Amino acid sequence: MDDRIPAKLEVSGLIRSVQAEGGFATVLSKGDEQAGTLMIICGENGTKMRAYERMPQLDGTRGWMMLREEDTESPREFSDYCERRGQQDADLWIVELDIANAERFIGLTPPTD
Repeated sequence: MDDRIPAKLEVSGLIRSVQAEGGFATVLSKGDEQAGTLMIICGENGTKMRAYERMPQLDGTRGWMMLREEDTESPREFSDYCERRGQQDADLWIVELDIANAERFIGLTPPTD
C-alpha cells in the first residue's frame, strides 16, 4: 500500500496554507488526483521563479529538488521548460506559489541571492 496522500489533497493544502499567509497560489496544470506528481513553482511577486519536483533519493525516500531557476535575461526559457515538463507527464500537477520564502511551504529553505 502506498503511504502517500492523494495529490489533489496535497495541492489543496498547499494552496490554502499559502493563501492563509497572504500569498497567491494556483494550479497551472492538473494531474492525476490520486497518484500524480507535483511540480511546485516558487516565486515572489512574479519574479525569481524556481521549479521544484519531488524526486526519488538513494535511500528510497522522495525529496524536493530544484530543477530550474528563472534567468532574468531570458524568462521565457523558464516558462517553456515548465510547459514542456507538463506535456511530458500527464499525471503532473504544476502549482505556483507566489509569496515570500515560498519554499517553506514544501519544507525547504529558499536559495540565497
